[in-house]
Amino acid sequence: MVKRWIQRAIHQPGRLHRDLEIPKGTKIPIELLNKIIRANAGQTITNPTRTGKKKIKVTRKIEQRAILARNLKILSRRK
Repeated sequence: MVKRWIQRAIHQPGRLHRDLEIPKGTKIPIELLNKIIRANAGQTITNPTRTGKKKIKVTRKIEQRAILARNLKILSRRK
């Protein structure tokens, strides 16, 4: 088992916030993360919430960051 795997998985802290243009102090809505994950790479999606960009072009990297953010959000809820 690798110790501190979360710290090693996050290479650029705050990068998903910058990509989605959501201020760093606010939380990214779970609806937005789920919509990004369901979309295929290359698609443009509309943001279902009021925070951040209205239209987001989904790339594989943004999708990977959204998956990690959703998993970390679920981990923090379990405790």
